[in-house]
Amino acid sequence: MGFDAIVVGARCAGSPTAMLLARAGHRVLLLDRGEFPSDTISTHVIHQPGVAALARWGLLEELRATGCPPLRHFRYQVGDVRLAGCGRGVAGQRAAFAPRRFVLDDLLARAAVAAGAELREKCRVTGLLRDDSGRVVGVRGEHRGVEFTERAALVVGADGMRSSVAAHAGAAFTTWDERLTCAYYSYWTGVPADLEIYETPGSWVAATPTHGHATLVLTYFPQSRFRAVRADARRAHLERVRGTAPELFERLRGGEQVERLRGSGDQQNFFREATGPGWVLVGDAGHHKDSITARGISDAFGQAESLARHISGELDSPSRLDAALRGFAAERDGALTPGYGATLSVARMMPPNEHRMALLRAIQRDEELTSIYFDAFAGATDITALYTPRLRELLVEDMG
Repeated sequence: MGFDAIVVGARCAGSPTAMLLARAGHRVLLLDRGEFPSDTISTHVIHQPGVAALARWGLLEELRATGCPPLRHFRYQVGDVRLAGCGRGVAGQRAAFAPRRFVLDDLLARAAVAAGAELREKCRVTGLLRDDSGRVVGVRGEHRGVEFTERAALVVGADGMRSSVAAHAGAAFTTWDERLTCAYYSYWTGVPADLEIYETPGSWVAATPTHGHATLVLTYFPQSRFRAVRADARRAHLERVRGTAPELFERLRGGEQVERLRGSGDQQNFFREATGPGWVLVGDAGHHKDSITARGISDAFGQAESLARHISGELDSPSRLDAALRGFAAERDGALTPGYGATLSVARMMPPNEHRMALLRAIQRDEELTSIYFDAFAGATDITALYTPRLRELLVEDMG
């Protein structure tokens, strides 16, 4: 076979997967429909678990060198509660980052090439090759107008929510939930901000600094309002900021919007089968959830590490490789299922009940509990970590 692995899709799931496999000594072909650097729709945020992965890979300082500002202070406001502080972090990484994707994705693709992977841009996969047993043994595609076939022990689909590899492999949905939100975002200069989140019933607004001294402003609406919002998206976007985050709106009045408004009403929620004979899915190809908790990039990094750990050294034996892939699939589902449920709960944007508000009022009185809360939001710890003797003490005080 020409390659040990062919990775289809060279963004936040595919390039790290190709890089890690190449670093482990495997022959890797990395394919993408686009060219780098190029942009894509994104919430941009890399939570601390993802930042820790960049540090392990030796890429965090490269990201810093691009001028991406570290996010060391977080703010969350709902009702009369205002939490402010910073998470405890992961492996010493307490800051988050929100890079522009044309910077991050290019950095990751170059790292894969530096590790030894072959990158082919403007390359479209049109089918999968199979042997007589039905096992996937490569891909069929088109590169700059020329048809080609390449063979490999493993084909990795890292080509996003509408994955062509998943479609060609016949990967079934194992979990499917209705779409809950639509989202729009804009970029502003002259608008100072921390990583900020504002919540009211049926509304969610966020802001974060990014590259170019710009601030990213995101607004979320119920999916049921998508058609109405799309009819005049800019007006709806600004009205949502003014109604949900008036303090942020005042800052926008002193700034300038740069670039066009972007958005999506297709925020799907699902798990697909992770693997089959000769193929595997990573990142949004195998699992996608609403972007409201901004977990996608960090989750993609985690899956890349998990897959590389399971399959490195096993690609020369189909039986061992299949066993390793089943191990990856089980680990993926175990790691991502709790965050999936939590994200869907947030994406429903329901009015906060009194129990939740009581918890938040207690949390805001304690710096350590506030840090744990921000860790939970980032996916660095489970929400149950909040239930400490100190929280119970504060709740009793509030009730008294």
